[in-house]
Amino acid sequence: MGQCYGKTIPTTEDNDNNNNGVPPTTTTTTTVIHHHHPQSPLPSSVNNGVKHTTPARSSSPWSSPYPAGIASPLPAGVSPSPARSSTPGRRFFKRPFPPPSPAKHIKASLARRFGHAKQPREGPIPEDGAVIEPEVLQSLDKNFGYNKNFGAKYELGKEIGRGHFGHTCHARGKKGDLKDHSLAVKIISKVKMTTAISIEDVRREVKILRALSGHKHLIQFYDACEDTNNVYIVMELCEGGELLDRILSRGGRYTEADAKLIIVQILSVVAFCHLQGVVHRDLKPENFLFMSKSEDADMKLIDFGLSDFIRPEERLNDIVGSAYYVAPEVLHRSYSLEADIWSIGVISYILLCGSRPFWARTESGIFRAVLRADPNFDDIPWPSVSPEAKDFVKRLLNKDYRKRMSAAQALTHPWLSSESHPIPLDILIYKLVKSYLHASPFKRAALKALSKALTEDELVYLRAQFMLLEPNKDGRVSLDNFRMALMRNATDAMKESRVPDILNAMAPLSYRKMDFEEFCAAAISTYQLEALETWEQIGSTAFEYFEQEGNRTVSVEELARVYLSVYLVLIIESYYIISFVGFDE
Repeated sequence: MGQCYGKTIPTTEDNDNNNNGVPPTTTTTTTVIHHHHPQSPLPSSVNNGVKHTTPARSSSPWSSPYPAGIASPLPAGVSPSPARSSTPGRRFFKRPFPPPSPAKHIKASLARRFGHAKQPREGPIPEDGAVIEPEVLQSLDKNFGYNKNFGAKYELGKEIGRGHFGHTCHARGKKGDLKDHSLAVKIISKVKMTTAISIEDVRREVKILRALSGHKHLIQFYDACEDTNNVYIVMELCEGGELLDRILSRGGRYTEADAKLIIVQILSVVAFCHLQGVVHRDLKPENFLFMSKSEDADMKLIDFGLSDFIRPEERLNDIVGSAYYVAPEVLHRSYSLEADIWSIGVISYILLCGSRPFWARTESGIFRAVLRADPNFDDIPWPSVSPEAKDFVKRLLNKDYRKRMSAAQALTHPWLSSESHPIPLDILIYKLVKSYLHASPFKRAALKALSKALTEDELVYLRAQFMLLEPNKDGRVSLDNFRMALMRNATDAMKESRVPDILNAMAPLSYRKMDFEEFCAAAISTYQLEALETWEQIGSTAFEYFEQEGNRTVSVEELARVYLSVYLVLIIESYYIISFVGFDE
């Protein structure tokens, strides 16, 4: 698992961004994310366990340069940190992504928890054997409130995995509903919980596992216990090994037919998590386990140690994850659910060709490749891969997060259309409809024209989402339909992430209903349409519709609002470009 450190560990910069190179056998650690470099062209196996010290929502002074909803003003794939300067001789940052300082977060957490003035000294989090101040250790509350009768309920067996902060063991239930059941127990040492952040990470992981339930591809949580020395997380046992191991056993790649079966399972469980308001933030082949050794065994998503609850319009800014799978906007410190979609795109790329889309010998080199390089679709075996499969991967690996498909949308992509799988309710629909309801009449008219120019492939997704809302007998939907659809899929996680709050912003639907034609206009994303190869044709057709139906007078006020919003965006973009000029290496 990747983690974000507060301590700076210098590394040597590497400019070799060859996507398909073979990494060295040594482990390289930078100031941002920790991972391992095997000799294989695929990522190494990392055992389960809590291994990070990153706050859920960083209060770091290195805040995101991009407020929620505003994309990077720089060209696609260019990092804002090593900003290009007009001054001759300027160079890039040696470490392009400064680590966040966790000191303020720790001080605030301790003050809230204990209510005393004495605080730990400013500085990086001590780790890897560093000396911890005795008063800090004494002040940390390591009592989680979990059951303290682990030994009476479960019998531990052999170790089956090891991570940075803990290890996983085989176990057997001794009494109750789990008697004689084979289980997996994740054991996290309290000795290694040296900060309030690391303690909060464990609390959040258990909270997410306990709140999420009801999906066949999600690891099942049973119990959480503790004693003086450890925290024990009891889960179902997966005996089929990691997805990574199966990729390697197949020589590094899957056939398209077999890859589809894997990707559908991944998209299905991630769409479920996103609807509940949970972002995983560490999707990689190591975190998908098979239930058995059978070739057709189901997969389970595991390891929510880096996951977090996220509200519908919220943006996160802490850099977490695994280097090869981290999304560009994570490195820009402003991201949401779309970061998981990027990671699925990387996994899909690996399944289809056996190599990583972004590779370098150091983590800083990997980050540069993620921000600037484009995946290679020209070398073998890509010429033999179907155009639909390549289009699928490209639409997940778009550096502009607004242009990526959501997990539910990806399940309706033509490449996966031959697979029989249910289409889940998409939280993106709620966000887009909310935006449509608050848009100007001018923008709504333009969206209606665009919706009439949609291809049949795009309408498959919209029809599926409309039917999930269970329209009334008159074929229309109201706010009640949106509310009931959300409640049918709700878990405790949805309440924690306050997803239903988005219904408050959809209040205009309380007084009217929306038919399928208007729903299509409300539920399309212009950014996603721009990513299509047929965008020019769609735009041209939409303009013709707009001309035919746009004979009404457009008010000066409507035009003023449109131009004012564009003007404000340009001012903000200019501000951020100017603010980056002058940064040195």
